Amino acid sequence: MTLPALHSTGVVYRRILSQFPQDISLAFAYGSGVFKQHGTSQGQMEKNMLDFVIAVDDPVTWHTMNLLQNRKHYSILKLLGPTMISSIQNEHGASVYYNTLVPVDGRIIKYGVISTEALIDDLMHWKTMYVAGRLHKPVKMLAQSENGKLRGALVANLKSAVTASFLMLPESFTEEDLFLQIAGLSYAGDFRMVIGEDKSKVANIVKDNIQHFRILYSNILRDCPQVVYKPQQGKLEVDKSPEGQFIQLMALPRTLQQRITKLVDPPGKNRDVEEILLQVAQDPDCGAVIQQGISSIVKTSSITQSIKGIATAGMWKTVSYSSKKLMKMWKGWRRKPSVSQMS
Repeated sequence: MTLPALHSTGVVYRRILSQFPQDISLAFAYGSGVFKQHGTSQGQMEKNMLDFVIAVDDPVTWHTMNLLQNRKHYSILKLLGPTMISSIQNEHGASVYYNTLVPVDGRIIKYGVISTEALIDDLMHWKTMYVAGRLHKPVKMLAQSENGKLRGALVANLKSAVTASFLMLPESFTEEDLFLQIAGLSYAGDFRMVIGEDKSKVANIVKDNIQHFRILYSNILRDCPQVVYKPQQGKLEVDKSPEGQFIQLMALPRTLQQRITKLVDPPGKNRDVEEILLQVAQDPDCGAVIQQGISSIVKTSSITQSIKGIATAGMWKTVSYSSKKLMKMWKGWRRKPSVSQMS
């Protein structure tokens, strides 16, 4: 199965991508500058920053070329050279190197560079869920190489998102419930949701993009033996028996299984993963355990990547970017109806 790409990527994104070195295994655009979010007008959308992720096989060579083509994109770290930049990219945070608040073709963009190897690792095992989480939601695929391992990892990541969400949802639920759960996975434990992000972000992402989520997930839901999927009614029923939950737990990404083991297994007991997951499958609070496990992955990577972002963006850009995020959070908070209005 190939990952369904969302077409009509638009000349704007392709023009921007053409200004980078072209040795790219995967590139996609995402976020509020690309997909309409509830409560955002077309005019606002066009003012929003465009976010890109670019995966490359050889980060040192790619940064060498990019420093020649787009030296101004980099902070003072450019003085360290491509090898050191690649080392900062690979060895700290979520293995992504971001250049932010970059003017290109009349738009302001932010782009993250990740090695193909680190991307596959995150997609398969949810090591940081940083890029894997972005790919749980609809994105505009702009370039994709014929790398079979990468293609398989992209689909595996979507299947993992569905499985983890099933474990946190009741026996019967709607498509919208599922997509809200999936979209929220990568925000669980993200400290930026406390400071700097609009709290209604997840609902805003899903509300106006249900059709895009369907394109992304319908084949996986139809092929999944543990769910009854009724697309016409937009309803689903999932197997919540201990046996069904155990199968789902065993299919979760490795890092999440390890985090769950850490949460449930008392120190010094050292039981094997299978035994612990069998216990979790029978626990009425199984969903809460999964949520905690995901939160622990996301919390770590969101903090470490944000700290790294201060160095890669530079202090002035960090302050500017953070103030824009806080302003967005404030506007989202003001848009919310008060208790008296709701009653």
